[in-house]
Amino acid sequence: MSYHAGFIGLIGLPNAGKSTLANALVKEKVSIVTAKPQTTRQRVLGIVSDEEAQILFVDAPGQVKATSGLNQFLGEEYRAVIGESDALMAVLNMDHKNLDDLLAIAQTCADSGKPWMAVITKTDHPEPQRVAILRQHLEGFKVPVVATSALKAPDQARELILPLAKNLVPESPAPLFDPETFTTQNLREMAAEIVREKCFEYLHQEIPYGLAVKVKKFDEEDRRTTKIYADIMVTKDGHKAIVVGKGGSSLKRIGSLARQDLEKLVGRKVFLELHVIVRKNWARNPQILQELGYVVPQPN
Repeated sequence: MSYHAGFIGLIGLPNAGKSTLANALVKEKVSIVTAKPQTTRQRVLGIVSDEEAQILFVDAPGQVKATSGLNQFLGEEYRAVIGESDALMAVLNMDHKNLDDLLAIAQTCADSGKPWMAVITKTDHPEPQRVAILRQHLEGFKVPVVATSALKAPDQARELILPLAKNLVPESPAPLFDPETFTTQNLREMAAEIVREKCFEYLHQEIPYGLAVKVKKFDEEDRRTTKIYADIMVTKDGHKAIVVGKGGSSLKRIGSLARQDLEKLVGRKVFLELHVIVRKNWARNPQILQELGYVVPQPN
């Protein structure tokens, strides 16, 4: 039996459940998950390896209308995933009310000319009949269709999806990455994403959309403790006050939640120091965007 290896791009609307699905398939936390849409800002690579295949799942930002700055970056990332992947997976979330929007995602995958499959997510939605209706509409594409809840039934999601996904990627003489690797993100990048996730979880106002995290220092010289120093960047002084909270209570809670996940990630004690800084209109500042890893190609 031949070996297969390749990249599969997860394509869907904001808050479609792509990050939850990626984490379930990889059985590790490779992408942040929150209830808010558009939390994935950069392509994240989750890797599944066995004796038959190596599948590299690319978790793309949700489809956006790109204009400039950060939104332009998100649009570029979305298009790059479609263009550079060997195959695609349309992630269609049942809690989205407009069926035409979901079918447009499927059509985007079909128009790419690449092998693809559809995964209907959030099937625990209170209107289960919508799954059958969507399935019926997808029949015309003649591609594999799976319906599952990656959040509530991750094992089922893996059992249903992975055998089909292996058939989507091309033959390969060998794995593309070390089979022991589960993501291409480095620890510094993952630490920044974990802190950002906890900001999304804890802060219920709109400010997380204008929030970014930059790890200034990641120190592993001490064998017993990893020291991480990071800035939480917001756009307004009022937002800084909310993130910090009364007497620093909100920032302490965010730090505590992040530290728990970081200690699981690095396997030892973590010292985490967070500061909140104001950078007005950072999402439109090319220099700051580049420092954060959001590199937007310049027009010719």
